[in-house]
Order: sequence, then structure tokens, then C-alpha cells
Amino acid sequence: MSSLIASTRFSVLDRSRTREGHPPAEALRDTVRLAREVESLGYHRFWVSEHHGVPGVAGSAPTVLAAAVAAATSTIRVGTGGVMLPNHQPLVVAEQFGVLESLYPGRIDMGLGRSVGFTDGVRKALGRDKHAAADFAGQLAELLGWFDGTSPTGVRARPAEGLRVPPFVLAVNEGAAVAAEAGLPLVIGDLRDREKTRRGIDGYRAAFRPSPWARTPYVIVSGTIAVAPTPEEAHRLLIPEAWSMAHARTHGTFPPLPPAERVESLPMTARERGFYESGLAGHLAGTEDQVADALETLLEETGAQEVLVTTSTYDRDALLDSHRRLARVFTA
Repeated sequence: MSSLIASTRFSVLDRSRTREGHPPAEALRDTVRLAREVESLGYHRFWVSEHHGVPGVAGSAPTVLAAAVAAATSTIRVGTGGVMLPNHQPLVVAEQFGVLESLYPGRIDMGLGRSVGFTDGVRKALGRDKHAAADFAGQLAELLGWFDGTSPTGVRARPAEGLRVPPFVLAVNEGAAVAAEAGLPLVIGDLRDREKTRRGIDGYRAAFRPSPWARTPYVIVSGTIAVAPTPEEAHRLLIPEAWSMAHARTHGTFPPLPPAERVESLPMTARERGFYESGLAGHLAGTEDQVADALETLLEETGAQEVLVTTSTYDRDALLDSHRRLARVFTA
């Protein structure tokens, strides 16, 4: 193992993807089980995500799911990747993380994104509109103010006030600039558009302003990493998610993950095929040696201090095996 890989933290984000033929509740239980497994493998963090009204994702309440994950583990850091701040009142978010940190002190991360509901219907149900993310910087400042006790309302966020829950900003559109201005760690991806990722990281580092939360820039690069005994088996891990993304782009709904063998037998229009092939490209996939080489290049290009693995696939046993093989790469 290279010294560069050895000095890098590795973490996991599980989106609680639903699977064809399996109930949504199983996806949530799978997430908790996976957290226990990756904790034993030496991963640094385990994060869960927020999606609303999406058939393919069971994780709609990330702080609730994070509580279940934290209760089932003992050492790994647990957090959100992320809570979509425009969907919520900052006070409520502060209170939720205050409760988590009070129950599991020193283990909770507060990953925050600026996306708003995916469709008009979801945004209406949330009481938001498509412009709700425009003041993400202000929403973020208000949220952090609840922990500092600086709200001009005179209200105190309990039990959050006075606690230090590390905040992270997910880079979506202007997220990197907001993270730099606020002096917060940055989570950026995906790995398929390496040039765009590098530009975002360079801009973040150049504009970073030290804060009480972070004195220096901290970069986490996120993306799909699939490791298997052969390149072909690693490639198969990518197939269910690539098809689901292609279906979402062409049909407007993000479906449960299908088995790879079913996808391989499906007819596709030229447009669907184009999105599908694009979804298979650019990830870090292969044997342990191949992925180690690709990681070395990624870390040299980005200077990232941490890698957040976001792989989703139908075969949960193969997914766990991939995480095991990657752990061998960074602990060898």
C-alpha cells in the first residue's frame, strides 16, 4: 500500500436503496447491518442520505436512521450525507443533531446539502419551492448559530446549544463556495467528472476562510468504488445503479434496483442505452490492485484527505465483499 492511501481516511455512504422483490423496510435494516460490518473493517464514518417520495430509496429521515445506526455500532462516526437544509427549519435540524450528539457523544457528523425536493409535488408537500436553496449560506449560518447560542430570536436550541457537532457541506452547484466562505469541510463528487471536481476543490481551497469549525480546508471526495475478484465482476456491481439512473433520466422516476442479469436482458432505446452506458463509465472499478492504482491517481490529483464510498448495487453480499476488498487496500 502506498503512503498516500495509508494516510487517507475511507468512509461509506449507504443510500438505503430499495431492491426489486424486497420491501423498503429491508433496505433500512440492510443499512444498519452494513454499518456494523464496515465498522469492523476499519472505515472512519458511516453516513446515510435524505430522499423524499423516491421509490428507489427508503432513507427519507436521515437523522432517525443515523440514530439506529449509532445504536447498532460503537466506534465508527455516524452522520448524514446529507440533511438537505432547504427542506427544513434550521432550529429543528439543530435540535435533532443535538439529540444525536447527546446520545452518542463524539461520534456524530452533520453533513448538509443544499438540494430541495426533487419534483414539484415533493416540494409542495414539503412546503418549499424550487428557489428554497437560494439562501443556503444564510440557512447554514442560522443552523450553526443555534449551536453557538447566537440566535437573535432569544430562543435556545436544546440540547444543541454548546455542543460541537462537526458540519460538512455537500458540494452541489454553489456548495463548494459556501463551504469555503463558512470555513467548513467539503464533500465533493462524483468521480466521473474529474476535471469539474478538481476545479471545485481548487476554488474551495483558494477561498477558504478559517472558522471555529475548521482551521484549514478539509476535502472528502465521494463516488462509486467497486472491488471484486475480476474486472468483469466489479463491472457487474455497477449495472443495477446505472440502469436505474438511465430509467430516471428517461422516465422521470427513480426505481428500485433490479438484478444485473435482468438489466442485461432488457431492450433499451438508443437514448436509454446512452444514459446507461454513461452511468457505467468513470467509476473506480476492478480488482484490488487496479482500484489501488486508480485511488493513488485520484488522491494525487485532488489532494483529498478522505474518500467517501457511495456504491449502490442489487447484490448486498457482493457490495459487502467490495467494501471488504477495499478495506484490504487501505489497511494492507
